[in-house]
Amino acid sequence: AKKWINIRKSYGNFYKIPRNQTKLTIMLENLGMNYDGRPHSGLDDSKNIARIAIRMLQDGCDLRVNERIHGGQLTTVSSSAPLEGAPAPQMPRYRN
Repeated sequence: AKKWINIRKSYGNFYKIPRNQTKLTIMLENLGMNYDGRPHSGLDDSKNIARIAIRMLQDGCDLRVNERIHGGQLTTVSSSAPLEGAPAPQMPRYRN
């Protein structure tokens, strides 16, 4: 794979969240989700990242390749057209 979507970058840009708020557990929490599975399990992390990606798509995010390897160097892929973001996710409100 020479191109990919860095979900942390996409999440931060879409929801206007600072980089230090894009850890997997924090992203899930901000979306009102719990971490499913065992922490640091590659399979479980992947499933949780997929849940975040699905939610972002439902919220109107246009997920695009945003990183690539070129000449052995990691580079950011900039979009030619700016994408509009959605408001930051809100915690679900529960009735008592």
